[in-house]
Amino acid sequence: MNHSSVFASSLATVLILSACSQNAEPVVSPESVSEPEIAADPTVLPRSASAAGASVFFITPADGDTVSNPISIEFGIDGMDIVKAGVEQPSSGHHHLMIDTDLPDFSLPIPADGQHVHFGDGSTATEITLPPGQHTLQMLLGDHFHIPHDPALVSEPITITVE
Repeated sequence: MNHSSVFASSLATVLILSACSQNAEPVVSPESVSEPEIAADPTVLPRSASAAGASVFFITPADGDTVSNPISIEFGIDGMDIVKAGVEQPSSGHHHLMIDTDLPDFSLPIPADGQHVHFGDGSTATEITLPPGQHTLQMLLGDHFHIPHDPALVSEPITITVE
């Protein structure tokens, strides 16, 4: 293994571990980060292909809903499978919830903070608490490295009002 491959493998492992805000156990091997693109430029991480026609969407709540805390959210997906973070499987990924923020850079792992909530454990539903007022929610599917697919699977944004 050359120095670029070792660097890329180490970088990918660190990114996975730092991006996982849930208790998912990443499954990574150096062999899974040896694509020619990375060898040419170790700062470039590969983007997994999304399945043609795949989509992510909110089952609940609906756009325009008035809700109270705790807010029940259910994520939907068509055309791909949900797997835990770190599991490399074609046409699969895990959900990320964007709260009151723009979409992140699709060439980098999705940030893990209060506005970018990871569901690396493979969850398809959650409860969250938000302050009263209007909030925008959007979903983004991430691959085994928490990187958006190519093309990215992004839901339509919804706006909810918390009482």
